[in-house]
Amino acid sequence: MVLYKLEDFEPDYRNSFEGKDIKGLGVYTERTDEKIGTVHDALVDEKGNFRYLVVDLGFWIFGKKVLLPIGRSRIDYNTDRVYALGLTREQAEELPEFNERLTTDYNYEEQVRGVYRGSDYRTTPLEASGSVESPTPVDSTEVERRTSTARTTPTYTPDTYSYEHEPDLFDLNERDHQTLRLYQERLIASKNRRKVGEVAVGKHVETETARVSVPVEREHVVIERVTPENAGRAVSPREANFREGEVARMEIHEETPEVRKEAFVREQVNIKKVVEQDTVETQDTVRREELDINAPNLPIEER
Repeated sequence: MVLYKLEDFEPDYRNSFEGKDIKGLGVYTERTDEKIGTVHDALVDEKGNFRYLVVDLGFWIFGKKVLLPIGRSRIDYNTDRVYALGLTREQAEELPEFNERLTTDYNYEEQVRGVYRGSDYRTTPLEASGSVESPTPVDSTEVERRTSTARTTPTYTPDTYSYEHEPDLFDLNERDHQTLRLYQERLIASKNRRKVGEVAVGKHVETETARVSVPVEREHVVIERVTPENAGRAVSPREANFREGEVARMEIHEETPEVRKEAFVREQVNIKKVVEQDTVETQDTVRREELDINAPNLPIEER
């Protein structure tokens, strides 16, 4: 059976105690009203039922924490006290120390229960206990049954044991617990933010063939032979210039295309997130406790 620390099982547990925190309450002996320690924590089962109080016995046994079965306690919120019923110093010394860093398993609980099974505190007369008077007389048959149960060593296994087998240890008995709370469940809506994916935006380069037209010029020499108007006219020996070799030089040019590339901004891309709001409705079954009163032909006043 798995046990949970009170705050691990229900972080908002203080609301169940009307704003009062069970942790830190003083723990006293039932018979001598001697303070023996404080409530360090509480352990509940998977259904939220109280099973043990973790008691720090710093006032009694320095540095030791032990488990007190809930049936062996009486919680008095009027005085902010917890009374350990039938717990003696000898028992406290025999109890195995509680280590909150270790798992509370069946074998450890059996060591704890074994110490309390030897207690016969129920046989103590009520008027000698020093506790608050009970409105209901203690039935001697019930005392004898509980005492017999306490003195008998039960034979269970981890698979067959149930806390209901030992009401003397784990029942919130009528004499010691007069307050009854009715509980109701309610739905608490919250939101969890989880990642559903991601969008990656990247770039890649595509190539294509671009064409551009460039007009170019090329020079060439045109030699034109014409007959002058004074052809056949005689010239003087000095005018006639006979010579050989180069008589004229002319440079020839042509243009060739020159192409280069330059980058420019073609388009701008803006990336942003847009939050869409939606309302999601969910439903579940909640439970509520109602009070059942069985008192035939008896006057009952409800306030």
